[in-house]
Amino acid sequence: MLNIPSVKQAIEEAFRRTVGERKMKGSKANLSTLAEKCKTIIVSNWKGYLNTIKPEDKASIIHTSKVKYVMRRGKPYLWVPESEPHNVNIMFDERGSFSVSHPYPGPLAALLKSIGKVPNRVALTGEIIPVKEKRIEAVNKYVEEAIQSEMRAISDSPYSVRSILSSSDQMYASRCESLKALVDGGNEKYVIYKFVPSSCMFIDGNGANKEIDLKVLELSKADPLGAWSTNLVDGINKNESRRRALILFCLYYLDINARDAYMVSLDIKGFDLLGKVPGEEEGGDEYQWREFRFEFEEETKDVEAFCHQLVEMEQEVVNKFTDHTGL
Repeated sequence: MLNIPSVKQAIEEAFRRTVGERKMKGSKANLSTLAEKCKTIIVSNWKGYLNTIKPEDKASIIHTSKVKYVMRRGKPYLWVPESEPHNVNIMFDERGSFSVSHPYPGPLAALLKSIGKVPNRVALTGEIIPVKEKRIEAVNKYVEEAIQSEMRAISDSPYSVRSILSSSDQMYASRCESLKALVDGGNEKYVIYKFVPSSCMFIDGNGANKEIDLKVLELSKADPLGAWSTNLVDGINKNESRRRALILFCLYYLDINARDAYMVSLDIKGFDLLGKVPGEEEGGDEYQWREFRFEFEEETKDVEAFCHQLVEMEQEVVNKFTDHTGL
């Protein structure tokens, strides 16, 4: 028999470990922006950590593992392997939590971990409802259509977009490739659940958190580049000439001599770059990693416009330094 108070305490404790204790201050406008960030994080990823309650084991009452998901009608649909203890746990108690981080693909993840940078996250609590047998086919069809739609969008994209995507690791950076395994069959069998949130929390990289009203979250829109961002970031960072252009961005636009640079994130307003720059403190490390924000003069309306803007910036800095050096 379940001990309800201890279960409640355990789920709250697991949620606190996920979100941290520091509260984030902000106006209504800021909350709306945070809701958009939450939506963008959820759209840009396809894997998250699911926490469910073990029915009897009080020594370790929460089970956690990474599962794949798809957003449908504003709700995460979770694909849980049949072998996972989650399935038994949910039979006894449908309450749980689900957290999704801003995805950092390829070499970027290892670098950020080495310097202690934690990605922004979204933490949801709510109920985990099994999808009825008669609805499973419709959900799988939705995933297949989403995959086909993304593949068409990539195929129909102009060269400026495809040239970046071609450098990315499709297996790890593409939601399309990752989700194919859910509908292609194979050895792994899944149970599909709908996660119905009752609360949402945004947690920044410093551990500060802010609760997001679910109605505000529902009405907010993800950044138009959200679904493309992981692939684009990975493609830029895996291309040596584009990496060199990022270094030149630091020199040309910021007057900072960077030894190395990586793209961290991007959106319609600009992008964030991580540069290895001279240390500011005497006697400290000669070089240290610092993050810089590059804002466009005008917002880019879609992925094609973003890539076009990036290519123009690359050409501008390359021409500038080629003319300057006489090469």
